[in-house]
Amino acid sequence: MNEHELTVVVLAAGGGTRMKSKTVKVLHPIAGRTMIGHVLAAVRTLEPHRVVAVIGHQREQVATHVRELVPDVVLAVQEVLDGTGGAVRVAMETSGTSRGTVVVATGDTPLLEGESLRKFVADHRAAEQAVSILSGIVADPFGYGRILRNDEGDVEGIVEEKDATPQQREIAEISSGILAFDAEFLVGALPRLTNDNAKGEYYLTDTVRIAREDGLTVGAFPIDDVAQTEGANDRVQLAEMGRELNRRIVTRWMRDGVTVMDPATTWIDADVKLAEDVTILPGTQLLGATVVAEDAVIGPDTTLKDCEVGAGARVVRAHAELSVIGDGAEVGPYARLRPGTILGTRSKIGTFVETKNAHLGDGAKVPHLSYVGDAEIGEQANIGAGTIFANYDGIAKHRTKVGRWFRGGSNNTFVAPVELGDGSSTGGGTVVRRNVPPGALAVSGGPQRNLPGWVPSKRAGTPQAEAAEEAHRGPGRASDDQGGGH
Repeated sequence: MNEHELTVVVLAAGGGTRMKSKTVKVLHPIAGRTMIGHVLAAVRTLEPHRVVAVIGHQREQVATHVRELVPDVVLAVQEVLDGTGGAVRVAMETSGTSRGTVVVATGDTPLLEGESLRKFVADHRAAEQAVSILSGIVADPFGYGRILRNDEGDVEGIVEEKDATPQQREIAEISSGILAFDAEFLVGALPRLTNDNAKGEYYLTDTVRIAREDGLTVGAFPIDDVAQTEGANDRVQLAEMGRELNRRIVTRWMRDGVTVMDPATTWIDADVKLAEDVTILPGTQLLGATVVAEDAVIGPDTTLKDCEVGAGARVVRAHAELSVIGDGAEVGPYARLRPGTILGTRSKIGTFVETKNAHLGDGAKVPHLSYVGDAEIGEQANIGAGTIFANYDGIAKHRTKVGRWFRGGSNNTFVAPVELGDGSSTGGGTVVRRNVPPGALAVSGGPQRNLPGWVPSKRAGTPQAEAAEEAHRGPGRASDDQGGGH
């Protein structure tokens, strides 16, 4: 270890009972990540030597999730939830940290940005302070620890809400709960914390008082954007924070060259990537790791999750997940692309079409009212309206292969496994059960038969029968009940 090492401790032991959920608070999702996922993303921008996560409630679930995001994380278990001081003591003991800088953050501040943390750490190191507090000025400081300053403006301590006097509760400068320490000081101060307070807990913020008693320097670094340090304690706050985070994400993309027709009805997750000149129409959700290339138009009323959309593609009133939409392709309206769908350049999935594990070659089209499951469709093929790829035999799924420049009639059923060769065709209403050779026309069923007089005989007296009888009489010949007799 050396004096320049940076350790970040993320506090994630609490259960968040006000969420009234079987899911621990820090694992609640917001903008495509968990709350702690946002915090860890900000922490990673610091490039710390180690990250220590303090876990307690639902430790197995939290540990698994944190390891997925930070594989080399150090996990410290807080067996007794005796306050932030106790949590950091466990973190320091587990990680063996004793030198360098230690930053303590909370796992429920999803608006926190890496740039803010970088500035905070830089200020702490430049001032060579024992303790630095990320502070802010708020209109309503209720619930926060207040920053106590002397007449010269120096920080003397932090008082928690429940321990504050009425006068101290009027202080507008609050502690965010995010602190930076000289590690050597922190190791010595933690055993000196007491739980002589209203909650009977060990407050990490009492280290400020200890530092002052030891004649060491303490500073507060005010952050202009205090919302970055706010946590969510219940579902109402989580929803409010979600709207604010989405507003920030949408605003950033608009400033980066994306047209968003109606920001109020557009939702974009944190990990989505958009190119310049993408257009997003009202009622659109771009979720997960979706990537959209330049000049694509998405919406209105469209949801894409973990999708890739090519340049110039058009997706309207559609729902797609784990799908690839090629350059210049068209999707919708009212289409559903299920996982495994891959659309080639300038291909088309049209109105009321559902696909699953289907690959369309360049220029291939499925324009109307079809289900395409487990299929490979060659370039420039055209699937007729109302076609069903019957991929399931009741036990296993099977694949259908359609060749290049195929032309299909309406109301077809392809019973997999089956292949339709390059340049082949099918007639309307055909059920394909055997392979179709290249260039062949496949038809099924016997020749059409007409049964004259069936309607007047079987449905006499109905409007249908009357219409048929009038047609047989021909134009200009009125029926007996329409007058004209003597």
